[in-house]
Amino acid sequence: MRLKDKVAIVTGGGRGIGASTSLRFAKEGASVTVADVDPDAAKSVADEIVKNGGKAFGIGVDVSSKSSVQAMVAKTVEKFGTVDILVNNAGITKDSFATKMKEENWDKVLNVNLKGSFLCCQAVLPILTEKKSGKLINTSSIGVLGNPGQVNYAASKAGIIGMTRTLAVELAKSNINVNAVAPGATDTTMFDGVPDKVKDFIKSRIPLNRFAHPDEIASIHLFLASDEANFITGQVVFVDGGMSVGI
Repeated sequence: MRLKDKVAIVTGGGRGIGASTSLRFAKEGASVTVADVDPDAAKSVADEIVKNGGKAFGIGVDVSSKSSVQAMVAKTVEKFGTVDILVNNAGITKDSFATKMKEENWDKVLNVNLKGSFLCCQAVLPILTEKKSGKLINTSSIGVLGNPGQVNYAASKAGIIGMTRTLAVELAKSNINVNAVAPGATDTTMFDGVPDKVKDFIKSRIPLNRFAHPDEIASIHLFLASDEANFITGQVVFVDGGMSVGI
């Protein structure tokens, strides 16, 4: 029960890593706002938590919209009284090589992945700074090392690292920890559309020779959200099977 009596918001919580994180947090004692652009998916995960004896509710959110984000935070406070933990997990891809990248697809990815993470952080800060405690966990990616066809995604995830480090310095005086998790290839619905040939190539570059399971990323989220990580801030944890180290 490492998150007993804590209140957490998990964006992109309706599936994949976000769903695993929501379920794990609830199992560890947190009350969880499961937020997702698909409200039905969010409600489904929240219902599973409640069915298992936990506390949760699902809500639809567009993280690129300030008013939608503020409504999500307000509803969390209405339901659970406060916010202690934010996991910025929502993210999208719109892949193509730079020469063919549409401006609208650049904007969509930056708006959801980078701007959305910032808006969510900004929305909970008045609560966390008043309490002088809290955990912000952002999502970067192995893609920041450079991945052909993902110039927009890589840029958004590199921006999250800069945002994380800056927020960590700004918020240290308020005893707020800000860190980022950078997953490698993970077995989620986002990864389902990748051709098998490409999957085989990616796997060949992973020293552990497999893809991550969403639960393995959720475990890092749990650690960074817990009191065990109270002296860790401004860091990026690569959870990638050794891919960022070398073959």
